[in-house]
Amino acid sequence: MRRASFKLQGQFTLVVLVGCFTFAIFGCNSRQSMTAPSSAVATPVTGPFSDQELQQFTALGPIDTHTHVYQSAPELVNLLERLNLHILNIVVARDPDQKSLDQERQRVWDFVNISRGHATMCTTFDPFLYREPSFKKSAISEIDRDFDRGAPAVKIWKNIGEQVKDPKGDYLMPDNPVFEPIYREISDRNKTLIAHLADPNSIWEPPTPKSADYEYYTHHPEWYMYNKPNTPSKVAILVARDHILENNPKLRVVGAHLGSMEDDFKQIGDHLDRYPNFAVDIAARMPYIVRLPRQDAIAFIEKYQDRLIYATDLGLSEKAKVPDAVKEWENSYAFDWRFFATSESLEYMGQHVQGLALPAGVLHKLYHDNALHWIPGVISSQ
Repeated sequence: MRRASFKLQGQFTLVVLVGCFTFAIFGCNSRQSMTAPSSAVATPVTGPFSDQELQQFTALGPIDTHTHVYQSAPELVNLLERLNLHILNIVVARDPDQKSLDQERQRVWDFVNISRGHATMCTTFDPFLYREPSFKKSAISEIDRDFDRGAPAVKIWKNIGEQVKDPKGDYLMPDNPVFEPIYREISDRNKTLIAHLADPNSIWEPPTPKSADYEYYTHHPEWYMYNKPNTPSKVAILVARDHILENNPKLRVVGAHLGSMEDDFKQIGDHLDRYPNFAVDIAARMPYIVRLPRQDAIAFIEKYQDRLIYATDLGLSEKAKVPDAVKEWENSYAFDWRFFATSESLEYMGQHVQGLALPAGVLHKLYHDNALHWIPGVISSQ
């Protein structure tokens, strides 16, 4: 019996040892398998769309409501076609030279005409001519002519409030009565006003490399308002913008660049709550959205899912290298989509961020439905 007992004990010990050895091996492998995905997830996803991502992106019927294309590039048209993407191509009155505005308008139409229906035109008028006796008639005639050709919107730019001055040297504000007949015409024609009025807070503040806009204004000092004499405050410009909303309750207004309130998402929300005729696009303001705490970004987008419009501010100048621009455009669209649609680990401006993984319905509004609602005709009927 003792010999049998010793034999059984020996077998039991052997089983325990084998079991422990097996657990040690597979337990180690199990731990490795749990840590490996963590490392993989931490590796930022970059570059153009994968085939699967492209299929999901194109299914949204995406619309970019804020671009500036001034070169008739078939390669860009091919990209838009491959992405199933429609863009609103915006004309900007950049300086007091009407000839340059006419040239820019023609370049925009030239691209729209070769875009195979993937681009529409957003028109404008020249605010520098506001003192001319024929200003009202000429401006309305210009925008009506573009409306008749299919333009769904008019843009006013930050030079109103930051550049155009009256004879006394005071800056012309966007709620000046001289513009009111134009706003009424836009409303009467059931078109949309896109308002880029004012810039980020940083242009009124001492320069700091930590600002999200530091690099841009380093290269564009003409828009840097800090220490310029007699400049209106940003608050004053936005109050004037709000007067347009109040005075024209039937006019649809899209505030470009988060309505130039990018530093204060509560302020954006308050405006959206206060003005039912107001929405904002997110063009060139991804740095502000990305740096929000993730749950705060998700909560804000879901709350205002009917009032936020996807846009980029991507451009193609008449002298730009098209292959480089096409690559930049796709990479930009791919990053934005990953950030909004997935929970992937991403890298943005040297920082690791996690995608928001927004619900499918919210994504469709952001990328498609809201553009159609706030800018009817943004997709060409041609």
